[in-house]
Amino acid sequence: MIDDVAKECLHGELREVREVLLQKLEGLGEYEIRRPLTRTGTNLLGLVKHLALWEARYFGEVFDRPFPESLPRWDDLGQRGADLWVTEQETREAVIGRYRRAWAHSDATIGALALDAPGHVPWWPRPHVTLVDVLVHMLTETSRHAGHADILREQLDGPTDAFWEARRDRIEQAAVKSARTERGLDG
Repeated sequence: MIDDVAKECLHGELREVREVLLQKLEGLGEYEIRRPLTRTGTNLLGLVKHLALWEARYFGEVFDRPFPESLPRWDDLGQRGADLWVTEQETREAVIGRYRRAWAHSDATIGALALDAPGHVPWWPRPHVTLVDVLVHMLTETSRHAGHADILREQLDGPTDAFWEARRDRIEQAAVKSARTERGLDG
């Protein structure tokens, strides 16, 4: 009984955070969703592409339930990081569509297996896992990237009203004053 409740709770949270991530793309043009907004190139559509690949992989090959579309090998160093950005040939619709198909595949795996169902993650130091391990991992990973997407979207949108602009300025002033105090410049 508790396993069913726990599974539905974790799965429900994963479903919700997936949608939150996609909402960050709404109202933006192609440039904005692909634009690198950090020094390492993090971008909104790249986060979606990354999560599509890894959700398909974790809920697919880890449980011997392969995703029906081809995936790059996890150990192909030539492909490392290619899932974090979107080429000019890849469309928004294709990336989002693949993510939604990965959801459907993942949801089927989650629905079919018990939380203690065994899986194998060859790229983890402790490769023998259970569905609950992978479910928690993907919920954590998706939540982390949804948080990244929140920040990226904030960078694109800028302050939305005077309250947040004033709040940001106050935080900047506190940081400057703290740094001056640390260096002994404020008495």
